[in-house]
Amino acid sequence: MSGIRKTFGPVVALDGVDFTVAEREIHGLLGGNGAGKTTLMNVLYGLYAPDSGTVSVDDREVEIRSPRDAIAHGIGMVHQNFLQVDVFTVAENIVLGTDSSTLTAADGSSQTPAQRITELSERFGLTVDPSARVADLPVGVRQRVEILKALYRGARILVLDEPTTNLTPQEVDDLFSSMRAIVDDGMSVVLITHKIRETMEVCDRMTIMRDGRWITTVDKADTTADDLAATMIGEVAGGDAEAAALAEAAQVALGEEELGEATLTHALPGAQKAPSGGAAAGTVTHTPARVTVRGLTVAGSGGKPLVDDVSLSLRPGEILGIAGVAGNGQGELAEALTGTRTATGSLVVDGEELVGRPTATWLRRGVVYVPEDRQRDGILPGAGITENLVLGSHRTRSRAGMINWRAARSEAVEAIKEFNVKTPSAATPCGQLSGGNIQRVILARAFAHEPTLLLLHNPTRGLDIRSTQFVYDRVRRAAADGCVVIVISEDLDEVLALADRVTVAYSGRLVGEFARGEANPYDLGRLMTGVGA
Repeated sequence: MSGIRKTFGPVVALDGVDFTVAEREIHGLLGGNGAGKTTLMNVLYGLYAPDSGTVSVDDREVEIRSPRDAIAHGIGMVHQNFLQVDVFTVAENIVLGTDSSTLTAADGSSQTPAQRITELSERFGLTVDPSARVADLPVGVRQRVEILKALYRGARILVLDEPTTNLTPQEVDDLFSSMRAIVDDGMSVVLITHKIRETMEVCDRMTIMRDGRWITTVDKADTTADDLAATMIGEVAGGDAEAAALAEAAQVALGEEELGEATLTHALPGAQKAPSGGAAAGTVTHTPARVTVRGLTVAGSGGKPLVDDVSLSLRPGEILGIAGVAGNGQGELAEALTGTRTATGSLVVDGEELVGRPTATWLRRGVVYVPEDRQRDGILPGAGITENLVLGSHRTRSRAGMINWRAARSEAVEAIKEFNVKTPSAATPCGQLSGGNIQRVILARAFAHEPTLLLLHNPTRGLDIRSTQFVYDRVRRAAADGCVVIVISEDLDEVLALADRVTVAYSGRLVGEFARGEANPYDLGRLMTGVGA
């Protein structure tokens, strides 16, 4: 790819980017949120037409106007959100849209689609059952289906967009083995990622992008993880304090937390470490619980509960991390814990029972929710920042049914400054902001409520290192002020970086418990897949 430029209105997404993938290599494509990584690969795959620039495959310039053109030139792409028909089988999803009438094996004999799929899965370590219904498969297996779909269509260049986000450590290991087998077979892999540790583990070369521009391409042998992190971050304008904060965020990206040896427990040890929020040693153990959950249950269809008898006891300043593979009841649990979904059982905050009470009671008691889907559940996209910041407090700030919008706009301007929201004005519709800036607006609204119980669901998904560190700082500051924080995340690095205690969501239940410093990712991974749960 040479001189690729792509604009969306006034926004320059790609500014003359050059990118080369060699034969038989795994090439890491790194950069923060908005760097242009996925956009560049969407151009390669024919989803976007470049404004200028050229694409060459095997030293021959080609024109790629659609995914069909890309597939014809041996380019396949696996997106973060799988394009699958849940009610179809694995085989039906893989062959959908192809001509399967003339399949031929290596020995010249004819093959059925199921036989071809089995051959590919065995060759590359992508074990699947061709007859299984996709809706019944875990995330890791569904990803294998997408990879097999590309290989089935003859891909020789395979693009994987953030493929490890929702995988257990064991599944990540399996994926990397399959990637190496694919490359050993003569193909090439492009790995879009922000996880530097994984990049250094599996990639041969790495390209870093920033603000839509190519920054550098390096061989793994000629760089270090620290160098990659520094290049991704770029110049720091905020001085030593910001540099230190970004260095800490880079450590999370690098996976350099001290995790220690795993010790699975079922209750808090008597001598627990002080919470990361900053309470003094011993404070947590002897302080009464601020939040108590007993037997919280959300009914599901067919008699199987979506949330099954969850109990928790959390003291002021604690950060509880809940890990898990997507689809194990995390969303329903988050909504039950914040009063946005009907549940049975008990949830007591500062001595007051909240289950069954109106939303206003939950808000008055300081229960605040930062939802997983920022666009759908976190904002009103067409409303301005001021209006979005008022949400949830409109009753308490109104007089005779009227809101003082002059005061609200003034407060919004202050919140924009404090939370460093990049926007032309407080009147800008939230839907026009980037993902990181939308998250900052949601956090500004959340902390304006002075939360007692703060629940965040996948709070940094899709955010760059700077925005991620901003979220972490705010979470730790809230905990230091005595707030109880629950972080539900499918990113193990995030859970391990933030939490004082870690538990795992599996099939609607919370299974196992680790104290801070005792959580081993592989032990968590086993619980996340139901082993020992």
